[in-house]
Amino acid sequence: MTKGEMIDAISEKSGATKADSEKVLKAFTEVVKDELGKGEKVAMVGFGTFYAVARPARTGRNPRTGDSIEIAASNVPKFKPGKALKDSLN
Repeated sequence: MTKGEMIDAISEKSGATKADSEKVLKAFTEVVKDELGKGEKVAMVGFGTFYAVARPARTGRNPRTGDSIEIAASNVPKFKPGKALKDSLN
């Protein structure tokens, strides 16, 4: 599903205009991004939890040349689905 398709689906399910649905989706992504940037979790009961994990620096290998390279430490976003979301898929 693309962002445009998501906006259409939100608009259809909520009865809101596409412009309002786009604003809501943009606000949601901004809030999640801001909270993860602060090191906080975003938990939505029944849906899941967004959180950030610190990935330490490590040594990798260039598959083309075989040379060792240093991979810098970074923070990566993660998502853990909630029980209700998992159950809805089965």
